[in-house]
Amino acid sequence: MNQASPPTSYTPDRIRETVQELLALETLPPIVQAGHPVLRQRSAPFEGQLSAAELDQLVEVMRKVMHAAPGVGLAAPQLGIPLQLAVLEDRFEVDDDLAAARGRIPLEFFAVLNPAYQPLGDRTAAFFEGCLSLSGLQAVVERPESVRLDYLTPAGDPMSRDFSGWQARIVQHETDHLHGTLYIDRAQLRSLSTNSEYAARWAEPGIGKSRQELGFLQGSSIPGLPSAGHPDGP
Repeated sequence: MNQASPPTSYTPDRIRETVQELLALETLPPIVQAGHPVLRQRSAPFEGQLSAAELDQLVEVMRKVMHAAPGVGLAAPQLGIPLQLAVLEDRFEVDDDLAAARGRIPLEFFAVLNPAYQPLGDRTAAFFEGCLSLSGLQAVVERPESVRLDYLTPAGDPMSRDFSGWQARIVQHETDHLHGTLYIDRAQLRSLSTNSEYAARWAEPGIGKSRQELGFLQGSSIPGLPSAGHPDGP
């Protein structure tokens, strides 16, 4: 990991003004791309900067942007808002073998404020991962296989939920956004691929083939990872 991201310079008033400008748009806002400083700063914790109505409207806009992208998560900084808020949902139909290898099951929509996660156990999993703010690219990221997420609901209720498999990956990815971390910071850079190369070569349940041919995670003993000598593993 790189050094800690600097905190946002936005005041509560500026955050609210930015949200109000976004809510006044007649079209869906664009997704901020890598290189914008808002993606590299620690977002402000939610501390009542928005009214309940504004927060609900923002959550709904974020949900629409996520669906339109399409994606399985979206963090407020990806719309230029340095606030610790994210929405998550995974209802995509995927190949049975792919779903089994990745532990991917549907995730019902929910929104989180001020989330923080902790690994549960020491097992990790490594798979290709992409981001709506790094359009057209994917890379392998090793992450804890299971995590506990503590957060506030938009209604202000404290929650603690455990996630595993692909759901845990989504939770970690979106929470990282709120602290100025992009998946590329955690990625195996030798695995970096365009979407077209991924689709043509590496779109399989596991990463055995890409691991061998691109030369990353050599000698790794990550639980569940196929060895370099077995590219057709899970």
